[in-house]
Amino acid sequence: MDELLSEQLEESKMLMDEAIEHLEKELTKIRTGKASPAMLGGLMVSYYGAKTPLQQVANVSTADSRTLTIQAFDKTAMPDIERAIFEANLGVTPMNDGELIRISIPPLTTERRKQLAKQVKATGEDAKIVIRNVRRDAMEAIKKEVKNGFPEDAGKRKEEEVQGWVNGYNKKIESIVETKEEEVMTL
Repeated sequence: MDELLSEQLEESKMLMDEAIEHLEKELTKIRTGKASPAMLGGLMVSYYGAKTPLQQVANVSTADSRTLTIQAFDKTAMPDIERAIFEANLGVTPMNDGELIRISIPPLTTERRKQLAKQVKATGEDAKIVIRNVRRDAMEAIKKEVKNGFPEDAGKRKEEEVQGWVNGYNKKIESIVETKEEEVMTL
């Protein structure tokens, strides 16, 4: 009985770790005014009729802090890559010179920075919701085990342990969100 509960709690902790990883991954997609290949991370290119990740058809790198360069492995894919960037609606315009696609990242306006800061907060709040849902499931599992004969005082200790994890993860989320907001708001 104790082993089953420990397994469930380990799974809960793993799900909380995954929520943090997902948050960090999502925040890399939010543009901060600096060029980053991560901006194009989820971009899918229609390559010979199949949706293919951009990283599999081209090399994405930063030329400087405001410019991304994309070099296709197959030059015939250049128009498809360009089209995918337009369709992704990233607020940038690709320039194709036949050899490279260059993307200049325009400086962010104050209004856009505020919108991005709100988006960062919302993404952080989504991660907190995931953490709360995992906590709820863990607490239900503990209560169920107590009902089935697990010692009540041990159940209370497990609940306090889970709450401690949740507090730690929430602090981590707040720290990550605060750092990203600062990054977005600095010129």
